[in-house]
Amino acid sequence: MRDPKRRPRGWHKCAVPDLEFSERTLMDFVKVGSRRIGTGYPSFLVAEIGINHNGDLEMAKESIDAAAEAGADSVKFQNYRTEDFISDKSLTYQYESQGRRVVESQYEMFKRYELTFDNLCALKEHCDRRGIIFHSTPTSKQGIDQLLKIGAPLLKNGSDYLTNLKLIRAMAQTGLPTVISTGMATLAEIDDAVRAFRKAGNDQLILLHCVSSYPTSPDDVHLRKIPALALAFGCPVGFSDHTSGTVAAIGAVAMGACWIEKHFTLDKKLPGPDHHFSADPAEFRNLVEAVRTLERNLGLPAIGPTPTEETSRRDDRLSCVALKDLATGHCLTESDVVFQRPGTGLPPRSIDWIIGRHLGRNVKAGKVLEPDDFA
Repeated sequence: MRDPKRRPRGWHKCAVPDLEFSERTLMDFVKVGSRRIGTGYPSFLVAEIGINHNGDLEMAKESIDAAAEAGADSVKFQNYRTEDFISDKSLTYQYESQGRRVVESQYEMFKRYELTFDNLCALKEHCDRRGIIFHSTPTSKQGIDQLLKIGAPLLKNGSDYLTNLKLIRAMAQTGLPTVISTGMATLAEIDDAVRAFRKAGNDQLILLHCVSSYPTSPDDVHLRKIPALALAFGCPVGFSDHTSGTVAAIGAVAMGACWIEKHFTLDKKLPGPDHHFSADPAEFRNLVEAVRTLERNLGLPAIGPTPTEETSRRDDRLSCVALKDLATGHCLTESDVVFQRPGTGLPPRSIDWIIGRHLGRNVKAGKVLEPDDFA
């Protein structure tokens, strides 16, 4: 007899997991400080500075300033330690920088962009002065502890660390809201991460749909995964955008994303692996304005006329109107009535009720017919 708790063959390819497997807890929103993030609330817009500070603390501060001025809600850094995830110094990384292809040691590249604890303190203080939320991606318990010490209000787990359940549990145990990116992941792997987080006693979780290719081709974005993740795991879902431009990020909001994370640079021509596909300050400002306008356009799902349409309903809709002068007692026929503006009288659907009824008073040609006109 099949074990009812056993995952079926091919489970990771299903559209959504069975509820008994996901063990989900429905969460409409997550709180970061006084800010609510979830369906029905303004999208949380993150400028991912990441490693685009090029190892320069002053450039990092300038990036914070530019992100704040562009309208970002938060900036994100990465407080990794290269040794946490790379020991083989022969591993290489290939990327585009300043219009040319670069191949270099992964270890040396990541080491160049590491942030010290003092750097984190300085960046958090600078964010506080600018009124923008600071958060970061750690790669160890020590990294989490550093973020707790400086008062980071939330944590971020990168796609490469989705399967590091030990780190995810440690994040959950802080009690802080946590964002988990899902790049490269199967549905089963995401489910493992979500259950590990929740079983550690924390339900303040946001998942990000993410594609781990840099930049991401439009054919690989698949924004329809956003509502699928929300349905599968019962938590707010956002989008970590690695595309060039802003179309995907704006579209993600239309698909229900409550969180948009976009790589951010002071200048696309700067040297480094992420600058060329990142949003510069002008592009990020355009993204912010487009998202805020889109949110106003999205509105509410209730079907019915808007308050501003009430005047249009009166002026532009059709009524049953007398085609000619009609005398008291006249029995109306279809040829006595036309459908014309304004929409203040009996609507066209009333024609079956009108035909065969007798008038209770004289009616002039062009009069909008009303119930009181009939005997």
